[in-house]
Amino acid sequence: MNGQPSPAPVPHPFTLRLALGLVGVLIAALTAGLNDRVTDIALADIRAALGISYDQGSWITALYQAAQVASMMIAPWFAVTLSLRRVTLGVASVFTVTGVLLPFVTDIQLFLLLRVIQALCAGAFPPILMTVALRFLPPGIKLFGLSAYALTATFGPNMAASLAAFWTDSIGWQFVFWQVAPPMLIAMPLIGWGLPQDPVRRERFRQMDWFGMLTGGSGIALLILALTQGERLDWLNSPLISAMLFSSAALLLVFLINEWFHPLPLFRLQMLQRKNLIHGLLALAGVLTVALSGSALPSAYFAQVEGFRTLQFAPLAMAIGLPQLLIAPLVAALLNLRWIDCRWMLTAGAALLIGSCVLGSQLTSTWARENFWLIQLMQAFGQPMMIIAVLMSATSVVLPPEGPFAAAMFNTVRGVASVAASTLVQSFLSQREKFHSHSLLDQAANRGWLLSAESSASATASTPLLPDGSISSAENIARFSTLVKHQAMVLSISDAYLMLIGFSLLLVVLTAWLPKRVWPPQTLIQPATHTPG
Repeated sequence: MNGQPSPAPVPHPFTLRLALGLVGVLIAALTAGLNDRVTDIALADIRAALGISYDQGSWITALYQAAQVASMMIAPWFAVTLSLRRVTLGVASVFTVTGVLLPFVTDIQLFLLLRVIQALCAGAFPPILMTVALRFLPPGIKLFGLSAYALTATFGPNMAASLAAFWTDSIGWQFVFWQVAPPMLIAMPLIGWGLPQDPVRRERFRQMDWFGMLTGGSGIALLILALTQGERLDWLNSPLISAMLFSSAALLLVFLINEWFHPLPLFRLQMLQRKNLIHGLLALAGVLTVALSGSALPSAYFAQVEGFRTLQFAPLAMAIGLPQLLIAPLVAALLNLRWIDCRWMLTAGAALLIGSCVLGSQLTSTWARENFWLIQLMQAFGQPMMIIAVLMSATSVVLPPEGPFAAAMFNTVRGVASVAASTLVQSFLSQREKFHSHSLLDQAANRGWLLSAESSASATASTPLLPDGSISSAENIARFSTLVKHQAMVLSISDAYLMLIGFSLLLVVLTAWLPKRVWPPQTLIQPATHTPG
C-alpha cells in the first residue's frame, strides 16, 4: 500500500486483430454518444409516446446524464481489475438489451430505472476507449487513435440531430432506442475477438476505493442533477437544488481528500502537478463550451425564431459532424510532423472558432440556412484542431500504467463540462432574452408613435396601435408580441456568440502560459546507435 502505480500489463504487439478490437470499442463509444444526444433531441416525441409531462420528461435526460458521468469515474478501475475485454463486453451487452427493452416499457419509474442502467453502461465506453488507445497503440499511430477518440466529441453529437429527425419523422420513435442494437452487434464480436484477455486482478479488490466510489459518484451525480434541473426549478430559490448543490460540494471535497491519500484511487491527483495535464483538463472544458457555438446556438435560432423542426436544421449540424471522418485523421497526421507545435494547432483552431463566432454575432432575423454554412465550415475544422491538440498535449505526460487514472479524470471532466456548458449557454440565453424583451418593450413604450397606424385598415404587426394608443386588433398585437420575442432571441444568441469569443480568448491565453512544448510520440523513439568497436 505504497501508492505507486500498478504494474503495467503485459504489452501486446499491434496486429490486425487488435486493431479490429479497437475499432469495436470505437463503434461502441460512438453508439453510446449518439444514444445520449438522439434521445435528448427526440425527447418531445418520447414524452408524447409515453404520455408524460414536461417535468417528468426532464428527468429522463437528467438521470441519464448523472449516471453516465458517475460511471466515467469508476469504469477504468473495473476495466483494469476485471480486464478490458470482460468489462467492455459486459457493459455493451447490458447497454444493448436495455435499449431494445425501453420502447416496450410504459411505467415511468421502470423506464427511468432502465435508462439509469443504460447510462451506467454508456458512461464506461469513452474512458475505456481512451484507455485502450493509450495502452495498445504504437507511437506511430497513437495520435490517430486519439483522433478516433475525438470523434466521440465532434462526430457523434453533430450527427445526432439528423438521426433523431429521421427516426421520429420517418420511421418511429421506438428506433430512437433500437438504433443502438445494429452497431453494438457489430462492435461486440470485434471486441471479443480483437481485445486481448487480461487476467482478473483480484488483489485489487483488497484495496478497492469503495469510499471514493460512493462519495465521488454521488457527488458528481448530484451536481449533474442540479445543473440539469436548476433552470426549471429556479436554481437557489428551490430547496431541492440548494440541497443537491450543498451535498455535492461536501461529497466532492471529501472525495478529493480521500483520493489524495488512497493507495489505489480512482483519480491520482498527484498527476495534476504536471502542467500539460492540468492544462488539458481545463482546455477540454473550454473547448466543449466554445463548441456549442456550432450546435446549440444555430439550433436555438432555427427552433425558436424560424420555427423549424429538427429535420430542417439537421444539415447544419451534419456539416460539422460528417467531415470529421476526414478532418480528424488529417489533423492527427499534421500533428505527427515534428515541426508542428500542438499549441499552435490549438491556437489556430481557436482562431477559426473565434472567426465563426464573430460571423455569428452578426445574426439577424432574416438569416436562413445559407448564412450559416461558412460558420459551420470553420467549426468543422476548428473543433478537431483544438480537441486533438489538447489530447496530444495532455496524454504526452501520462505513463502507460497511469492511463486508467488519466482516462477517469479526463472523461469525468468532459462529462461534467458538457452538462455545465450546455446549462451555462441555456441560462445565458434565457437571461439575455428577458433583458432584451424588457428593453425592446421599454423603447416601444417611449416611442409609441412609431407603432401607430393611421387606421385599423392600415395597421400591421409592426404598427399594431391606433393614433389614440388603443390596439388595432388582437391579431396584430399578438403578432407584434411574437416579433418582439423573436428579436429578443436573435439579440440573445448574438450575445452568446460574443460570450463564447471570450472563452476562446481565455483558452488562447491559457495555452500560451501553461503547457510545455511536446513532440509527436514516434519522434521520441531513439534510433539504435552504433557503439565504437
